[in-house]
Amino acid sequence: MVHFELYRAIRFRQERPPLDFSLVIPCFNEEESLPAFFKTATQVFDAAGLSYELIFIDDGSKDNTFTLLASFAETRRNITVVSFSRNFGKEAALYAGMERATGDYLGLIDADMQQDPQTALNMYHFLTEHEEYDLVAACQEHRHENFALKFFKKTFYRLFNRVGDIDLIADASDFRVMKAHVAHAVLSMPEYFRFSKGLFSWVGFKTYAYPYTPHPRFAGTTKWSFFKLLRYALDGIISFTTSPLRLAAYFGIVAFFASGIYLLSVLYEYCIRGIDVPGFPTIVGLVALFGGLQLSVLGIIGEYLGRAYLEGKHRPLYIARTVIEPKDENERFI
Repeated sequence: MVHFELYRAIRFRQERPPLDFSLVIPCFNEEESLPAFFKTATQVFDAAGLSYELIFIDDGSKDNTFTLLASFAETRRNITVVSFSRNFGKEAALYAGMERATGDYLGLIDADMQQDPQTALNMYHFLTEHEEYDLVAACQEHRHENFALKFFKKTFYRLFNRVGDIDLIADASDFRVMKAHVAHAVLSMPEYFRFSKGLFSWVGFKTYAYPYTPHPRFAGTTKWSFFKLLRYALDGIISFTTSPLRLAAYFGIVAFFASGIYLLSVLYEYCIRGIDVPGFPTIVGLVALFGGLQLSVLGIIGEYLGRAYLEGKHRPLYIARTVIEPKDENERFI
């Protein structure tokens, strides 16, 4: 069965003439940076002479983000706005934007002005000039982050590539430009727990790592705290490998042999050497050790079972409260 939103997006692509480029912009409380982004993006792509569209996804913003986006749609015919009923997360926003993209090439970019629309245009030109590549992933040359955050991010990429079933491009962000068939491949996987970096690697296709340096935020603060990033990293690892389950099994095997060796040493001390082995501290220590080990293993198993449980519900990735799409004389199903 074809997912309804994907089916609807396919119909929309079939009934509208194709564009050169579609740019998907997820937004969450970005009212301060949106005017500057909209002005810059339209200037850059108008000057390039492309037929293009801007697809803004309001991810349940609490400020005036949707009001601004609606005003943008009133001034131009190439603006699509989707407003979620609540905050569903950036992954759902990217999915919703890709569903509605009609361009032969498609880009993903943030609205905070750290990722420059001019860079997105340069990435588009790179793809059109190098037919051997299907996807361009922007990779940060210089991170404006503290040492601890840089260390944890580097550690994540190394760990993921060591234990995962696929390899991630180090320091690659969601800032990407791709050919339409790459987006269609990603859309064919409507899984609930999404990790876009992993999905783009899993579908394959030849990818070019495009170096860029992000600008400082135009306004506001980042929506990603350290703990949100940590959770996102764990989601990525769990989504693309069963190594944590194997690790739990290895812990059990090691614990089994360690306990056997310890039991033999106790018997040797008592039976051969005639030495009484103190029991209470030993028992308490072993109970605490193996109790903690068992809880850790159960927690790992619980993560996978919980994800399987939620995936089995087949809930939609998002619910759109309002959709503003370009008025087209052939459009009959909005």
